[in-house]
This record gives sequence, structure tokens and C-alpha cells, in this order.
Amino acid sequence: MVHEKDISTDRRIALITGASRGIGADTARILAARGDHVIVNYREKRRRAQTVADEITAAGGSASIAGADVSDETAARALIAGIADRFGRLDVLVLNASGGLERDAAADYAMSINRDAQLRLTRLALPLMPSGARIVFVTSHQAHFHGRKPVPADYEPIAASKRAGEDALRALIPELATRGITLTVVSGDMIDGTIIVRLLERRNPDAVTTRRDHGPLPTIEEFATAIADATTAPTESGHTVYIGGNDYLASAWTDEKEPAS
Repeated sequence: MVHEKDISTDRRIALITGASRGIGADTARILAARGDHVIVNYREKRRRAQTVADEITAAGGSASIAGADVSDETAARALIAGIADRFGRLDVLVLNASGGLERDAAADYAMSINRDAQLRLTRLALPLMPSGARIVFVTSHQAHFHGRKPVPADYEPIAASKRAGEDALRALIPELATRGITLTVVSGDMIDGTIIVRLLERRNPDAVTTRRDHGPLPTIEEFATAIADATTAPTESGHTVYIGGNDYLASAWTDEKEPAS
């Protein structure tokens, strides 16, 4: 077996958190098809993550798996230490893992996974990230515009905590700039077929129906493609890419430099 440190320097090393299914898995497939070596992070579903990696390698791509609950500090440190040992660098960090609707979750879990874990993992990864590296934070319009647009009650903890996570990462932009690292935020409407939408449909089906009334929801593939594109697009750090939800974009004011796109 070729040791991972022998991977060509022309191939970027990309970590995608929460990549054993859904948006993360599709993002991994797309980045691998474009030539990156993708690290498929998973929390519990090792077999599912291995299936994603096997599909990628069978298609001619390069992939490996790495188990870690990123909300656990010890596990997050071990994840980054493993990447340092196996690859020696990290060129792309896609912060896709999130949560907050799980049954029996602790009251502070949403903030722990959606803010604290994102910031901690980023800080841990920075020493491995060379100039030109990219960080992509994956969020939703309901979170990105939190405080400016109504949010379904069941989604409120996620929206508030993911907005807090985005704010924490944006506060790092000056430091990232000194390292030559770019942060991009990719914000989407409810994404058809994701676990979040399925959970919301069980708890509050009217909330999902209301979103569908404004038009078709973006698909997982469409959203994953936007995330993958964000790892190479020549944009300023802090730029936000918007996918779907034209009603949000038409009526919400933003304090960002660039117009909604």
C-alpha cells in the first residue's frame, strides 16, 4: 500500500466532516472526481463511510476514512493528529457536520456541535494548512439570516448555534489572512433529502411545506456541487454563496460586502 504521505503534491488533501452520507458524502465524491484526496469523516457509521470511500476509489479517485465525533475535543485532536501523521498537511477543510435535532441530546449540544466544535477544529487544523488552503463552512439560510428572518421553532436551536458558529469563524478572518487561508460560507435553503429536512417533516411538517411552497428545494447534489466549487472559486475571504431560497435573498438585508449570488 502506498503511504498517504506519498500522495502527489498536486493532489489536495481535503477533510469533509460528517461525510458518511448526504451532503458530505456527495461533496467528497465531487472533490475526489476533481482530483483531491478526500478524508471521509464519520462519527459512528464506519461501514457507511468506508462504502463512500470504496465508491470513490472504484471510480478512480483517492479517499480514506477517519472516525471522530468532532464535538468531542479529544476525538477532534486525535483526528487532526492523525491527518498530520498520515498526510503532513491539510489543503481543504469542509465544515459540514452539524446537529441539534437528535433525540435525547443535551440542552447545549446544538451550540457544542455547531459553534464550539467548528471553531475548535479550525484552530486545530490551522497549523497543517498552507497558504492557499481553503475553509468552507456549510450552513442554511435559516441560520445565516437568524435574527432577521422567522425560523421554525423546532429549528431555532440549530439556527442560533450555526449563526454563532459562522460568526466565530468570521472573527478568524484577519488571522486566516495572515496565513493566506480563505474562508467561504455556503448557505442553502432546506435541502431536499437531507436528514434535517426528514426530521423537521416529522416534527413540524408545515415548516417544510411552507418552504416548498416557494419553489423546489435544492437537491443534495446541487448543494454539494456549490460546496465543492467554493474550495477553488477566486473569492474574498468571508464571501457567502447562496443556494436556493430566492424569497430569503429578495427580502433579507445582509451586512456582507458582496450581493447575494
